[in-house]
Amino acid sequence: MSGAGRAARRLAGCAAAVVLALTASGCVTVHGEREVLPGASRAEAAKALKDFTDAYNAADKTYDPGRDAGRVTGVFAAINQAGLKARGANSPGGNPEHRPLELTDARFVIPKKAGWPRWFVADTDSNRDTEGGADDSRWLLVFVRGGGDQLWEVAYLAILEEDGVPRFRLDRDGLAEPAAPDTAALAVAPRDLSRAYADYLHSGRPESFAPGPNTSEWRTRRAESARRPGMTTQYVDRAWDTGAYAPLGLRTEDGGALVFFASRFYDRQTAAEGYRPKVSPDVQALLTGEVRSTLTREWASSQAALVKPAGAGKDQVAVVSRLQGVTSAKGS
Repeated sequence: MSGAGRAARRLAGCAAAVVLALTASGCVTVHGEREVLPGASRAEAAKALKDFTDAYNAADKTYDPGRDAGRVTGVFAAINQAGLKARGANSPGGNPEHRPLELTDARFVIPKKAGWPRWFVADTDSNRDTEGGADDSRWLLVFVRGGGDQLWEVAYLAILEEDGVPRFRLDRDGLAEPAAPDTAALAVAPRDLSRAYADYLHSGRPESFAPGPNTSEWRTRRAESARRPGMTTQYVDRAWDTGAYAPLGLRTEDGGALVFFASRFYDRQTAAEGYRPKVSPDVQALLTGEVRSTLTREWASSQAALVKPAGAGKDQVAVVSRLQGVTSAKGS
């Protein structure tokens, strides 16, 4: 064999040895966009929860939206950032009643999936329960990460009764199963929930939604406030379901899913002659224009819904949590 041939064989052998060494040591590049992987390790999830809590407390103490802007996204960011902006305008010295948020007893529900974004749910106890300190609710925070070089951010928060947190479908490694946005296995696909909810609040249809405080009772309260002496109120609901506002769901043991989704709505108050809509200090801080006879507020709304499996006859979607906040206001 020529010297060149022997050199080529030695080079090939070295390359093979390097490959074997990398494989044995676990140093192998995995293409996250193709491989089905856990959304996060439990240690990573715990750190993300701590980092969020620290940032949230810093922002709440100072009323500075910049303190947690890098740790929130989507509809949660819309509510959080507008709220901090408003309260900061009215209390520039910070929050005189600040009490640090504590999120403990964390149970991490981590789905496995291919591609970005990765995400997981932190099911936690908080020190924001009802007065008296009863442990009667759980805070479920949905953390999302859009790429390997990005921070974990909270996109959704749902507050549920402790016995209202469903049992999630887990594999033998304890990993959860995400609900595909377009799945036909659910009574309503996650990608359709925001639009369906907006339609329901407007017209009472579709009839997929179970009665309750965030559905039928919410429509009743709106109807009661629509016409009052000297004032009328109109509501317009809109879907909000793309980009950072896309729905995220986890399959449950009963074949259904818990789905987190966003929406937004506007209420327009129009006063009769001689009257004027009342403007709260927090809304005033977000106001453009002058309120003479009308006030239009834009709201961001975050929901969590238990969706039954396909084929369920009635009460297919139960909206079990709804958090909302004014994000802008306009007077005329």
